[in-house]
Amino acid sequence: MSHSSIHNDDMSLASGIAAFEAKHFAQAMKILSPLADAGNVEAIYRCAIMYQNGLGVHSNSEAALRMMLRAAKQGHALAQHGVGFMYMQGECVEQNGTKAVEWFTKAAEQGLAGSQTTLAIIYEEGHLVPPNPDLAKHWYKKAGFTDR
Repeated sequence: MSHSSIHNDDMSLASGIAAFEAKHFAQAMKILSPLADAGNVEAIYRCAIMYQNGLGVHSNSEAALRMMLRAAKQGHALAQHGVGFMYMQGECVEQNGTKAVEWFTKAAEQGLAGSQTTLAIIYEEGHLVPPNPDLAKHWYKKAGFTDR
């Protein structure tokens, strides 16, 4: 890959993310989709969100799950949280507490406070997996809740 094509991909990614952030989702999808196809993890993650929520494109659960998993498996913390959320809510996929915890844990271990807090609540409430007060306390502490 030449230096200029890498530079162009970076420019496209930046303008695709800018369109996404500005809620110009159809434009964002047009720019990010080819980058996602080429394997760019940030583009994959944002396309997954757009497919999941029908933003600028018809919602597509299969594409959303496939892309979210693809980004998550590449170590993208927000995508790992996204996959955990899908399994927790039974959105785009059958509800599965064990898999939700597995993906939230991957994101939490990367320092994502939202995942740490979600894990703490899951372990505290014990709806999706058996309650585990020690793990609940551990994740609350990691997320910065010192009074629990």
